[in-house]
Amino acid sequence: MDTSVLDLPTPVAARVRRPGWRDPRLLVGIALIAGSVALGSWVVTDAQRTVPVYVARDALVPGAALTADAMVVADVRLGDDVEAYLRADRPLPPDAVLLRTVGGGELVPSAAVGAAAELDVRAVPVPLTGPAPSGLVAGGRVDLWWTPADVAETGRAAPEQLADGLTVAELSTPDGAFAAGGARTVHVLVPRSELSTVLGALAGEGTVGVVPVPGA
Repeated sequence: MDTSVLDLPTPVAARVRRPGWRDPRLLVGIALIAGSVALGSWVVTDAQRTVPVYVARDALVPGAALTADAMVVADVRLGDDVEAYLRADRPLPPDAVLLRTVGGGELVPSAAVGAAAELDVRAVPVPLTGPAPSGLVAGGRVDLWWTPADVAETGRAAPEQLADGLTVAELSTPDGAFAAGGARTVHVLVPRSELSTVLGALAGEGTVGVVPVPGA
């Protein structure tokens, strides 16, 4: 038996080839990294972006004309909700009014602004027979109660509620000057559907009382 060792070729180690700049895999990797960095930077920048919006200086009531003097500008981060509020970097809508109450210090919602024709309320002056009730302020809410003239004399009729949750538009003195305290007339915003009831009570024999709604 031949036990001689066979002469076999010496194996050659495979050398790893360093990728060149033209290697498609290297180019794809660089593109992915650059894209990730750019996307992350955009997300951070967008999250920190602020826009100027209008904030009510004091309470704004339905029917009030929309003017820059009644508002202040604040830079806020709103994200996707930016169009939900009145932006200060755009012109104010011409002849626009408030359609609902906006509290003092509140961002003015775009949906709260519209044309006067969209208003469903009318301001009705209600005289006060005594001192203004505590908590009666512009922008607050009140209930109206009617007390017939013969209640004090006979007690045969009980006071009746005319309307509830009405917005106070203004408090005024007899000479028309605005006053937050000691007012003698309160202007309330009455829905058109309830105008006949309220106006009828004011024109009849009796007293219409203004009762502030607690917490409103």
